[in-house]
Amino acid sequence: MEKFTDEDLKQLANKFKILSEPSRLKILRSLFDGEKCVSEIVNETKLLQANVSKQLGMLHNGGILKCRQIGLQRFYSLADDTVIQICDILCKQ
Repeated sequence: MEKFTDEDLKQLANKFKILSEPSRLKILRSLFDGEKCVSEIVNETKLLQANVSKQLGMLHNGGILKCRQIGLQRFYSLADDTVIQICDILCKQ
């Protein structure tokens, strides 16, 4: 890991911290097959809407998700498909 600066490592640790919450991982799993609105994510994850909204905010602010708004609806998708690869690698260990 010599090629990573201290700032790189700090950002990496923050991303892993964001990914360490099971409800956030459920949300990510629901987005692995594409963009969804908040109500679709709530239905798929069986989490409360307030919790989904909070976790979506953290994932979005952490750069893991991107969001677009149409009218009053917000649609979320993965900002980078690398998160799918990370989950796949770690789940197969």
